[in-house]
Amino acid sequence: MEITIRVCKVMLVPYGQLKLNNQKYKTHMKNNLILSGLHFDLKDGHKSLVSEKMEKIFKHEEKIIRARVELEHDSKSSSHKDEFIAKGHLELKGTTITISTASDNINKSIDDLVEKLDRGLRRRSRLLRVKRKQSSLHDLRDAA
Repeated sequence: MEITIRVCKVMLVPYGQLKLNNQKYKTHMKNNLILSGLHFDLKDGHKSLVSEKMEKIFKHEEKIIRARVELEHDSKSSSHKDEFIAKGHLELKGTTITISTASDNINKSIDDLVEKLDRGLRRRSRLLRVKRKQSSLHDLRDAA
């Protein structure tokens, strides 16, 4: 039996402050962050760690519609005894970036996930920049 629990929904409060579990964090998250756990009890430390790490992602890209982070504990994995899987879904205008990481430590999985999401955003922006340059060069050739 699988149960997915939506544990935390991050919302903005006045003056750019995020209030999560009676602690205030500065935030640039103008959007939603949805954190859920599967076969895993999310503790306050995990929630605050994910929100701090994802703030880095929201600083880099303002066009994120929604970010979903799913933390999963797989105790019956064939490759490892206890495996923690972190999945990230960034919903952007036009595309969705989906990345998954696995490790034997939940904190390492979260760190790897945020690093890979950041790399994916940088790659996407670089490709869009190249596409803009190529289309403008093509237009110039046609105009001449």
